[in-house]
Amino acid sequence: MQNLEDIMAMAQNVQNQLEEAQSKLDDIEVEGAAGGGMVKVRASAKGRVIGLDIDESLLQPSEKGMLEDLVIAAFNDARAKADAASQEEMSKMTSGMQLPPGFKLPF
Repeated sequence: MQNLEDIMAMAQNVQNQLEEAQSKLDDIEVEGAAGGGMVKVRASAKGRVIGLDIDESLLQPSEKGMLEDLVIAAFNDARAKADAASQEEMSKMTSGMQLPPGFKLPF
């Protein structure tokens, strides 16, 4: 069995790797889209919204309800893609770690 100092050093190393992986997530961009690409949302894998693009044909008072629905759908699509990118990046980081079976890191 490893001594307490080794365990603490491993824990500190894991903490440093997690912090580094978390900081990288803001550099990874995903794009969510709705309405066949008429509404697009760009976001970081950390969930920060970077940009919004709305097709001009939707900028009419009669299209207000549909535009609202498409913006929500595009945001949700971007969020799902951001979550997937985040999970993939964190999985890469933890793949080399020797963790006990069933151990989950807090992402």
